[in-house]
Amino acid sequence: MSFLLRRLSPDDAERAALVHRRAYDDRLPWLAGRHTPGEDLWYFRERVFKDCTLWGALGQEGALLGFIALRDGWIDQLYVLPEWQGQGIGGALLAQAKSAWPQLRLWTFQKNLAARRFYEANGFTCIEETGGSRNEEGEPDALYLWRKQA
Repeated sequence: MSFLLRRLSPDDAERAALVHRRAYDDRLPWLAGRHTPGEDLWYFRERVFKDCTLWGALGQEGALLGFIALRDGWIDQLYVLPEWQGQGIGGALLAQAKSAWPQLRLWTFQKNLAARRFYEANGFTCIEETGGSRNEEGEPDALYLWRKQA
């Protein structure tokens, strides 16, 4: 499968919100349905696209397959549609982020073992685990760090 990476614009907010919801609900089913589609769209338009730089992986006919949202050395969001996971899209989006920052941090839920394996396979190290008191979901989470090798 070939795909193209390009910077996303606020016009892509609806598509990004849909990718987020499908991937989030697939990977974290115990948290599915916490927000309505309208709340997701508001969040992407008013928060994610205003605070972050987003890159997307587009497939045939411009379908958004996945995206990454970056802010000041942080990965705020990285989601790939479930049916496209394991095909290099997440790695390509991470490579884009790594080319822009000498170090990156991100949070993921401790229970999201597939994400944890993915980040660790891509050079990230878990540097902190918390009980989840600082996230909306109240889920135990893990802070990861990646540093460019000199």
